[in-house]
Amino acid sequence: MSQAVDTPPPPAATAPVEDPAELAARYGLSVSGARPTLAAYVGQLWQRRHFITAFATAKLTAQYSQAKLGQVWQVATPLLNAAVYYFIFGVLMNTKHNVPDYVPFLVTGVFVWTFTQSSIMAGTRAISGNLGLVRALHFPRAALPVSFALQQLQQLLFSMCALVVILLCFGVPPALSWFLVLPVLLLQFVFNTGVALVMARMGARTPDIAQLMPFLLRTWMYTSGVMWSIDKVLKNQHLPHVVHVLLSANPAAVYIDLMRFALIDSFHHSQLPPHVWAIAAGWALLAGVGGFIYFWKAEETYGRG
Repeated sequence: MSQAVDTPPPPAATAPVEDPAELAARYGLSVSGARPTLAAYVGQLWQRRHFITAFATAKLTAQYSQAKLGQVWQVATPLLNAAVYYFIFGVLMNTKHNVPDYVPFLVTGVFVWTFTQSSIMAGTRAISGNLGLVRALHFPRAALPVSFALQQLQQLLFSMCALVVILLCFGVPPALSWFLVLPVLLLQFVFNTGVALVMARMGARTPDIAQLMPFLLRTWMYTSGVMWSIDKVLKNQHLPHVVHVLLSANPAAVYIDLMRFALIDSFHHSQLPPHVWAIAAGWALLAGVGGFIYFWKAEETYGRG
């Protein structure tokens, strides 16, 4: 008796697998949180310019809301810092020797340096310190470090009012050169914003950088001529040429010296490094454009992980 051999049925035909990209294009789907093009990113940031300015103003107003003196501390804090530096460096270390108008010289340096220092510190924590906002809302993340830099610019403008009073009290007359403050502030703001964007990306990935930054910034301050005249030190010391170049081209020192040149009549053009305006514009362009692109390249990673 023969036995029939069961043959397996032929395999069912499988539907062709459609490419995910084609499927997404058919239904108009896109990756959530994907990085836009650089041009589109700039456009998104411009569309939220009102949010950026309002956020910066709100942060500035809330900064001293718990203090009894309130917004007075916006001017009192840098003035107290200048008083401490005057006592330590001007009196105890006698760095004011042969520096005309030392008090305006020092206060200008402290105010301008504080602008850079505070912008960078705020930028370092811009993403890591606002993760709730970053994860809850969809917006270009660059708005945060830009708004923090804008907040510090508003803080500086309050301080500049006090600086004008100090200049007049110490016999520094108003001059047309005071209008140079505007381009100096613009260049410094672009530079500060660019560095804040760089530090915001680094701080988002490694929050511990925020603990290291005060030490790095303090070292930078001591080499930027905030409390002493770089020009006079370089003339009196036989230092290698590379040291001359590094101290003269230091971006913080460049913006401080340009502000002193604009406001203090005893601070002459001869005390500025050669091609100082080109150096100031170059630092602003390098930090502003480079920092923005560096931050944009990691746009889709912020708030994740």
